[in-house]
Amino acid sequence: MTVLARAAILTNYLDVTRQLGLNTQHLLAQVGLSTSILDMPNQRIPVSTAIKLIEHSALISGCDTLGLRMAEHRQLSDFGEISLLLSHLPTLRDALQGIVQYRHLCNDSLAIFIEEAGKTVIIREEVITDLPTSSRHAAELAVGVMYRFCAAQVGVGANWRPISVHFTHPAPTDLSVHKRLFGCKVEFGSEFNGIVCQAADLDIANPLANPAMARHARNYLDSLLVESRQSLMFDVRKSLYLRLPMGRATIEQISLTLGMNVRTLQRHLEESGATFSELINEVRRDLVIRYLQNPGYSLGHIADMLGYSMPSSFTRWFSAQFGMPPATWRSRHSIVPRVVQTATGALYLTPE
Repeated sequence: MTVLARAAILTNYLDVTRQLGLNTQHLLAQVGLSTSILDMPNQRIPVSTAIKLIEHSALISGCDTLGLRMAEHRQLSDFGEISLLLSHLPTLRDALQGIVQYRHLCNDSLAIFIEEAGKTVIIREEVITDLPTSSRHAAELAVGVMYRFCAAQVGVGANWRPISVHFTHPAPTDLSVHKRLFGCKVEFGSEFNGIVCQAADLDIANPLANPAMARHARNYLDSLLVESRQSLMFDVRKSLYLRLPMGRATIEQISLTLGMNVRTLQRHLEESGATFSELINEVRRDLVIRYLQNPGYSLGHIADMLGYSMPSSFTRWFSAQFGMPPATWRSRHSIVPRVVQTATGALYLTPE
């Protein structure tokens, strides 16, 4: 299944790369795109193509913050049709639920989970593709866009600041863009990509809310949604990516997230030639490589994030999947666990 997104995923790419002195036309041509596609934001393009373009552009320019720079000036209108609904919903909480419900209309690869923890809320995001490794620039683009959306939606623009912003990848050399955009603590080497904010922020009233307009927009968006069993399988995988590190990846929890009972989910998966256990194993295989590539994660911590209570069980599973113990895999790929700055294995950036 080719994972698609609106070409708007590349909004601001031309401006940022030209500022970096890159030949954008040549770079686009290398991945089979042209500048004209960027003038058609509703055109669907493969997410993997967009990410390859961003990653390669960042590599040859030496810019560690290209994805974040692209997110820095995003606007609500860049969400396309769903912005018609989001702008008229009463609170940020409602708007976030709207993004979750209609995210397929923007970006098939985007997985979002909103977790309430007392007086705080965690907005988790993952970009799920068929690429062999995760993309730091895709993660920073996604989280940066989410931050811009939240700041605009609560009605206080640049004055709004979350409690903290989190990324699973190591910190870049230049942190000035992160400081300028987020203005809060940024944690690298975290267990998730996303934003932590006050729960009360989600209930700030939107002064532009219009229930009648929201109802019309929702009816229109519902007519655009196209469901398929193949997309259901991908939704299961996205839910697993978000919930497995949280220890909440049972079939009961996933089926509840998708709005169906366990037997219905099992039947749909069976009709698509898959089982829940097979999908969990696929996601574990993807995540474990990402985790092993992060030198701040101990093997015990990785085992825990993948749902193994005993490191020995994790080692047996990994050896069966990859033909060697995880420590050997790390050694062969020259990934040496490093001394970290905090007890949680995270590097913190705080605003000056």
